[in-house]
Amino acid sequence: MTSTASSNRWLTLLFQSTSDTTVWFQVALTILRVIVSFFMIHNGVDKLADVDGFATNVVANGMGLPFPVFLTYCSAYAEIIGSILLIFGLLSRPAALSLFFTMVMAIYFHIKVDGLQIGSFETATLYACSFLFFLVNGGGQYSLDALISNQLGGSKE
Repeated sequence: MTSTASSNRWLTLLFQSTSDTTVWFQVALTILRVIVSFFMIHNGVDKLADVDGFATNVVANGMGLPFPVFLTYCSAYAEIIGSILLIFGLLSRPAALSLFFTMVMAIYFHIKVDGLQIGSFETATLYACSFLFFLVNGGGQYSLDALISNQLGGSKE
């Protein structure tokens, strides 16, 4: 296998969706991808509206992490940029990975502060499960990733 063929294979794996090709499944997957991502943008914008408050109350005091302002900006931009990418289905897996990671940290925060009270961490858990789904399956047939994968010679879905 040549170096070019190997790199094309990795690019195809990055962009190609592994999910069911049934039209209704793909429509539902696209709707889920767009809606979940659209609502996640709100979380990132909220963090940017009060960076110092989030950094102090959540990152520093709640989770005990260093560099709270830096981590607040990382989280906010991961939620905003990752969500926009996921809405369009562009780089869906890396975007979903960053969003999944931020939701795992949110779950950690809620459990650390409130214990195992389901109401406290259920929203972050639902988001995390949604982003894990897209991390595993990709953006689906109706995504920019699918167009790129087809251009790279991936399977036609």
